[in-house]
Amino acid sequence: MHSTPADSQGLLQISDLTVRFDRTGEKPAAVESLSLTMAAGERLALVGESGSGKTMTALAVLGLVPDAQITGQVHWQGEDLLRVPASRLQAIRGSEIAMVFQEPMTALNPLLTVGQQIAEVLQTHEGLPLAQAMHRAGDLMERVGIDSAEHAVMAYPHQLSGGQRQRVLIAMALACRPKLLIADEPTTALDVTLKQQVLDLLLDLQRETGMAILMITHDLPMVRRFAQRVAVMQSGRLIEVNETADLFAHPKQSYTKQLIAAEPTVLVGPAQKGPIMVEVRQLQCSYAIGGSWFRPRYKSVVNGVSFVATKGETLGIVGESGSGKTTLGLTLLRLSTAIAKGQIRLDGHDIIGLAPKSLRELRRDFQVVFQDPFSALSPRRTIAQILEEGLRLHCPQLDAAARQARCEQALLEVGMPVEALGRYPHAFSGGQRQRIAIARALIVEPKLLLLDEPTSALDLSIQKQILELLVGLQQAKGLTYVLISHDLAVMRAVAHRVLVMRHGNIVEFGATEHVLQRPRQPYTQSLLDAAFPTERLGHLSA
Repeated sequence: MHSTPADSQGLLQISDLTVRFDRTGEKPAAVESLSLTMAAGERLALVGESGSGKTMTALAVLGLVPDAQITGQVHWQGEDLLRVPASRLQAIRGSEIAMVFQEPMTALNPLLTVGQQIAEVLQTHEGLPLAQAMHRAGDLMERVGIDSAEHAVMAYPHQLSGGQRQRVLIAMALACRPKLLIADEPTTALDVTLKQQVLDLLLDLQRETGMAILMITHDLPMVRRFAQRVAVMQSGRLIEVNETADLFAHPKQSYTKQLIAAEPTVLVGPAQKGPIMVEVRQLQCSYAIGGSWFRPRYKSVVNGVSFVATKGETLGIVGESGSGKTTLGLTLLRLSTAIAKGQIRLDGHDIIGLAPKSLRELRRDFQVVFQDPFSALSPRRTIAQILEEGLRLHCPQLDAAARQARCEQALLEVGMPVEALGRYPHAFSGGQRQRIAIARALIVEPKLLLLDEPTSALDLSIQKQILELLVGLQQAKGLTYVLISHDLAVMRAVAHRVLVMRHGNIVEFGATEHVLQRPRQPYTQSLLDAAFPTERLGHLSA
């Protein structure tokens, strides 16, 4: 049995922590009077809906909320982190306490290779020379499951998939073997098999080093398998703390019961025949990877795939990171830098052969929601300006009052208050930003929506609301969705048909209930085993 804070000295002791942005006290605090203790070597999950204060608590511990009024005590091995000199706090960050942030594209420097960024941590905290630090960076990237790490270490963030970028952040956080790892949604961008690999990796490192792990997440199935204790937050307050098994079996608070019951349920019926919206024939996508001007070298990431999607249905595309699913999806809308050969027809239009001017005229009909909502939303524009951009371009006949009304309605449809129009993206949680991104895509009333991991940043209760919203809009307006996701529970809930990709090839394609209940390929079965371990494999042992 692991040690609990009741019978061991706390590694981290948080007492009466309050984080307030409004110094007048008229608005609720982001974190209110929170007290929590972690023992050395413990795995503690901090859960709650978006905006509940989970991430804000972690940032306050590390002194990363400069504009807030923070009171209380945060004792780290006897030192109060709220009162130590800035130089001492800076030394602690990364070496003794490390953090994996939720959004890898904004956490990584786009001007440095990922190897240089990992090496920088080792140079700063361990004083290693660059060559040795780069060698260690490659070892760390290999350890967290990045293929061809010796080559990937020289890649820039934009050259990696979302899952690969998240693994780079994990490697960076683990570089100095910290005593406490704060993991803020560390598996959000990972497919199901890699998620399990990362959890196994964290468990192995914990056994080797005695590292404690504070897991901030909305993924309750993962919490059930990974954490030893669970702390539940609601509206900035800590409302329940218990051993994992006891909390899931006997939750005390009604809010906790709601979180546990918020698993996605099947929201659509079987696939129906209808007119074709998406037709793909022998599509091949490749990227230039070097060579000379006369003899360029290319890497194929989508290998001659063919499929169709009918109007009004949701086509799900699943596969591990690097399988080519995002490249395929973006190529459908000509948003990828990949070189495409073959045929793509959207609502009868030849997309590959379409002239740029004609393509711009069709953009209103084919919209996209990207995986990372923070990098997809301009930090210098208000939400009103972000939503109005599409209307100004595609609906120039609307006056200011009409645009305002459309923006308000779009926000209400995705569960956001109208007051959000005057605020900026940084004022919202990850889940709230994703809802704004969905509103931006829907506001111009498209025919087809490409959804690239649209719910990966959302907690389960909000995820369910967004899925119900998307299905309702689809049924009311006849929308077609191409849904890219590694979350098979989401696919089971909303996809009419599923296309499974591996190494750029389609390995299985059919009606969702057939693919997920009676898969023909061992690879598909392995994805299902990783996605639904409580149904097939049971729980991880404590």
